[in-house]
Amino acid sequence: MSGPSPVEAVSSFDNKSFDCVVVVTDLLDNLTGDFDFLKQAFSSLVEVDATVGKDVLLAPLAGPFKRVVFACTGPLNRDYDDVRRFYDAAFSGINRALKAGSKAPLLVTVENERFVHAPISAALGALQALYVPLEIREGRPEKKIKAGKLGLYSKTSSEKLAKFAAAFESGRHLTRDIQGSDPERMAPPRVAQHVTQYFEGTSIKVEVISDVDYIEKNYPCLGAVNRCAKVVPRHNARVVKLSYEGEGPITDTLFLVGKGVTYDTGGADVKAGGIMAGMHRDKGGASAVAGLFAVLEKLKPKHLKVYGTMSMVRNSIGSNGYVADEIITSRAGVRVRVGNTDAEGRMAMVDCLCEAKEIALSAVNPQLYTVATLTGHAIIAVGQGYTLAMDNGPAKAANNATLLRNAGDEIGDMFELSTIRREDYEFHTGKSEYEDVLQCNNSPSSRTPRGHQSPSAFMIMTSGLDKHGIDSKQPLKYTHLDIAGSEGKFPGVPTGSPVPALCFHHFPAQ
Repeated sequence: MSGPSPVEAVSSFDNKSFDCVVVVTDLLDNLTGDFDFLKQAFSSLVEVDATVGKDVLLAPLAGPFKRVVFACTGPLNRDYDDVRRFYDAAFSGINRALKAGSKAPLLVTVENERFVHAPISAALGALQALYVPLEIREGRPEKKIKAGKLGLYSKTSSEKLAKFAAAFESGRHLTRDIQGSDPERMAPPRVAQHVTQYFEGTSIKVEVISDVDYIEKNYPCLGAVNRCAKVVPRHNARVVKLSYEGEGPITDTLFLVGKGVTYDTGGADVKAGGIMAGMHRDKGGASAVAGLFAVLEKLKPKHLKVYGTMSMVRNSIGSNGYVADEIITSRAGVRVRVGNTDAEGRMAMVDCLCEAKEIALSAVNPQLYTVATLTGHAIIAVGQGYTLAMDNGPAKAANNATLLRNAGDEIGDMFELSTIRREDYEFHTGKSEYEDVLQCNNSPSSRTPRGHQSPSAFMIMTSGLDKHGIDSKQPLKYTHLDIAGSEGKFPGVPTGSPVPALCFHHFPAQ
């Protein structure tokens, strides 16, 4: 199973095994000292080309490097400039190097006082450019790599930079492979097979639940979504459980539940009007859960235990499908009236969240997450490129979402904060004596007020987490992440968010 382009630490320009230098900074004048020879390559162009220092530019370079690309970040000193300028510049610079014929680019990110972690952000941008989709690697092996390796230059901390860049990219790479592949290549059974093979012989333990009767009994809301697809064996649901335990006494425990809808037709409430295309990417949350475990395997943080659940299911349409008005009793014993079969993501995750809650009650300092490409409302609310994070009471008291946003700001995996309000709980409270909870209304989230916040309340109420708020003797921290805006545009390559920010928040440097 081929992985990302190898990352090599470089601390001196005496290393001649690279065929192009890609420089990322805001001004040519920053290229002094050891970088002066790179600046000289552009000196003759400054007089004749006004774009020097503004656009991505390539110049010949004497010696084995052959060429140098200047990837300008643009201004870095304004209120609204952030570290993504380095990510974007490196992405563009590497693409220019590849177009010029480079097979071994060396990325040089000039350090910046304002953006301390600019080198890691730039490295992630470069590695995004070097990614080759799984189906291309499998179907056209002659195109399985864009570059034989990527060098990361740092005079003082190249080993640390390369270590973390390679680790974070291993997670994003696995995330993209699962999320970006088509609904047959990554149908639930094949996702389970892929993850099992990926972690074979590692410190990550994998358990796959495939028995339909077991799923329907223990994860009844997931079983309802699976009811239509289960008649097609290759589309049948899987619950993939992952676990990691670091060395030493455990001080923190993470629980992550990811939405893994391998294709979303909308079910009986079908996605009509040409809005179904791209729904193979609705498994981004589960993909990110797997990706985080890939990083755990690389970095092996101490004193940390992590549980992950990938709720893999296809929301098919047919005579055996679940429908609005059905009442389903969740794992926590909550009677749920279905309002819209296209709100399947919360159904797929909620019983797995309930199971995580049960384990968390006896865990050390637990923090629970759900991760999902859940709502179009999230994109309308904050636009493309941002994960929305929202805490329950105990997580808010610990500032979890705020700290996660701050971690993302450091490396360019961006978050916005949202709040779960009383109106969200009221919205999902049962409207008759038949049900305890209403799953959803019958409108798209994008046309529903508080369309990205209220699903959090549904999952809290339906999983029994409402019994573990700040008023409880056993409060549990829970944060919901809606990654609909950050997972990447379609058509296109997924970004691998929010893996880097989650990792940087919970195990930044050990």
